[in-house]
Amino acid sequence: MRKVLLSVVIASVIAGCQQSEEPKKPEPQADVSAVQAVDQAGGEQVAQDQAAETERLGKWLDERYEEQLQFSPMQLSYLGRKEQYDKIDDMTRAADQRELDWKAKTVAEMQEKFDYDKLDTIGKETYDLWIFQYEQAKAGKPFWDHGYFAGELGGPEAQLPTFMINQHKVDTEEDMRAYIARLGGISTALGQLLERAQGSAAKGIRPPRFAYDLAIERAQKVTSGQPFSDGDDAPLLADAKGKIEALKKGGKIDDKTAEELLAGVNKALKEQLKPSYDAYIAWLQEDRTNAGEEAKGVSELPDGEAFYSNRLANYTTLPLTAEEVHQIGLDEVARIRKEMEAIKEKVGFDGDLQEFFAFIRTDDQFYYPNTDEGRKGYLDDTRGFIDAIHKKLPEYFGILPKAGLEVKRVEAFREVPGGAQHYQPGTPDGSRPGTYYVHMSDMSALSSTDMETTAYHEAIPGHHMQISIAQELEGIPQFRTQARFTPYSEGWALYSEALAKQMGQFQDPYKDFGRLTAEMWRAIRLVVDTGMHAKGWSQEQAVEYFLDNSAVPEGAVRSEVRRYLTLPGQATSYKIGMLKILELRDKAQQELGDQFDIRRFHDTVLGGGALPLPLLEKRVDNWIASEKAS
Repeated sequence: MRKVLLSVVIASVIAGCQQSEEPKKPEPQADVSAVQAVDQAGGEQVAQDQAAETERLGKWLDERYEEQLQFSPMQLSYLGRKEQYDKIDDMTRAADQRELDWKAKTVAEMQEKFDYDKLDTIGKETYDLWIFQYEQAKAGKPFWDHGYFAGELGGPEAQLPTFMINQHKVDTEEDMRAYIARLGGISTALGQLLERAQGSAAKGIRPPRFAYDLAIERAQKVTSGQPFSDGDDAPLLADAKGKIEALKKGGKIDDKTAEELLAGVNKALKEQLKPSYDAYIAWLQEDRTNAGEEAKGVSELPDGEAFYSNRLANYTTLPLTAEEVHQIGLDEVARIRKEMEAIKEKVGFDGDLQEFFAFIRTDDQFYYPNTDEGRKGYLDDTRGFIDAIHKKLPEYFGILPKAGLEVKRVEAFREVPGGAQHYQPGTPDGSRPGTYYVHMSDMSALSSTDMETTAYHEAIPGHHMQISIAQELEGIPQFRTQARFTPYSEGWALYSEALAKQMGQFQDPYKDFGRLTAEMWRAIRLVVDTGMHAKGWSQEQAVEYFLDNSAVPEGAVRSEVRRYLTLPGQATSYKIGMLKILELRDKAQQELGDQFDIRRFHDTVLGGGALPLPLLEKRVDNWIASEKAS
């Protein structure tokens, strides 16, 4: 699915170092003071000029970002805005080209209109970021046909209805009419994406067969039930009914209007959405036999090696080769195994590490019942971990998020047994809270040893905190508040797991083992992702390596491996990002010594929003220099 704009990076002001020239020979004190006054005045004038130029750049980029948002009605909705509320994004290749051309034009205009050397530190960071985003998009163009239409984490057949249910807020009759129009837009978008999938298939680019089966199953769930067939209401009809009923209860529409709106929903679902889904399902069922039953990495595709190199560069923002990433993973796996051995000894387990893994995976004490009560208990306890660490945040952070957070189960039509838990950001104005989603159809795939770690990763101090702070930042160009760089955001979330340990969490040694399991999980990803996509590993070889080195339940392992196969390179971002943040923290501690303040370090990392790792390193270096000069 065409990438929905979720882009930002933000920055807090870093003071520049001031230097004054020492006179070559002694002068009367009055003259020295005069020289110092002139130097100071000159320095202040330079700073004022830089601030003014940076402000001018910021205003110009805000205008460009508003232009960029118009490419994506869906992104406007993600931001809580209602412009183009009756439209869905244009998913065609031509639309992608128009946006890329626009980005190229803005870069050329920026380079012409603004002198980089006249910007302050934040201005230069913003300038560099705008260019980086364009260069990254440009580098991906040769591989537009390589992205799979669907995979383990979903596809348009589920993502489009999920958008309608969770992002299209209905406050008025007009909003509901826009909802109905968007049902037709979904039909058009799915047709456009089907055409692109068919074009890729014609070039021999197909995901593994399991991706077809998952997409068919999800699509059939969207179009099962009323008004398509007997049974319960289909997900979109149930959602529309709830929103229409809320308008009625709020006194915003009468019964006759409610009936008219519901009739419009039924008509759009049956006459527009259903035919598009039927065509999508029919092609998937026909083409699935052309997909390999034995899943293989993308190196088997036309230009597959170049595609994977592009994906690694995109998801790490660093010039790392597959071999380098693989070796980093092997080294991290070996290191974490030693820490796991220490916890095994601490709890007095009689057996080797493989036997301890099996014990963690299979013993009933580590799982909630596969019942509604068990699911409720899991969610309640997760909220408890989040509440506990929230109270400790002021000791480690100066900047804190304002946005609310919900923890809830994934909607049934897109739920996957053992599926990865995930976070959906709220709106910048706080009108919609952030949401931490949990797949709970199979509780045997949710070990309680992992739940505390995942809460810190997805919620606080992980994704919810980082993304909310970014969206709430003021005084910087708006595009930076919505930037998304996977190694930064996922690296921060993985770093948050280790930070939570430092903050006094993980009192239960089994849950601390779960923390190591989660870190091992991300280290294994470096080995397995590169193994399958660059070294010819089979799917089963990847599963075996995963099980040999972690206590992750087998159901979750198989889901993870399917994810890596259909989203090449993405899983490497977590550990690479975490290692970079730890490297920068160690560097700051060594260079600042007693001057090092963990709160100020975290505020520096978070106060600029999401950044590619080279720009994050530059930002931290600037902060270290300013701390030394203070």
